[in-house]
Amino acid sequence: MNDTEFKLSKAPIIEAVLDIDCDLPPGFDLTASEDLLRERFRDVYPKFRKQLLQEHKIETKVDSAPRMSVRHETRALQFLQQDEKQIAQVRAQGFSFNRLAPYTSFDDYLPEIERTWRVFLSIATPVQIRTVRLRYINRILLPMLDGEVELEDYLRVCPRLPDEERLTFTGFLNQHTAVELDTGNQVNIVLTTQPSNDQMLHLIFDITAANNGTAEVENWTWLLAKIQALRVLNNRVFRNTLTEKCLNLFQQ
Repeated sequence: MNDTEFKLSKAPIIEAVLDIDCDLPPGFDLTASEDLLRERFRDVYPKFRKQLLQEHKIETKVDSAPRMSVRHETRALQFLQQDEKQIAQVRAQGFSFNRLAPYTSFDDYLPEIERTWRVFLSIATPVQIRTVRLRYINRILLPMLDGEVELEDYLRVCPRLPDEERLTFTGFLNQHTAVELDTGNQVNIVLTTQPSNDQMLHLIFDITAANNGTAEVENWTWLLAKIQALRVLNNRVFRNTLTEKCLNLFQQ
């Protein structure tokens, strides 16, 4: 099985995010486009919310009292399905598509990604694509015995303590960045733990692959090829980080 066809019956993905950063035309106004965007997305994404940025600035001078100013900016318009499991976003820097659990296969979402991307194109009229990112956030539950788990049983790449006889993990955060030599695609890999009250170790496995090549926005064939290459890279990192014992947890 190659990395494009790699599928799990119970994928641990809690969120998949596709970001397409673009150069937008100087005259594009995100706030002014809100009504038109809401109309175009409403049939599939009836819920709406804004992502806002509030910036505080304090100016001080020797001979006067400090002056504070506040700037509000719309960062993104988010269009959500009724169950809020799927989101199309028009951002100040481009377009995003989010899919939350339950997650099936990336192939199932590609037609909707293309459709919503073309809606974005028709209204925002971006000039060119700058960056494509594909992020998979996984939550993996590892069974513990007496409050402990042998990480080597589940992780091929795992953290180690400097004194394993007298120290025990209460949590960890491992981060790696790398570049794929054949494609130049970059990947950021994060393994960390979450607090829990059950007899399971809650492991967050966050993989973000990115391509910084530029292209014309109408070239869906190019964009799809880049997305698929990032998908292959993410899947390869996922498979090569986890042991067969861990992978079997997602096939039961």
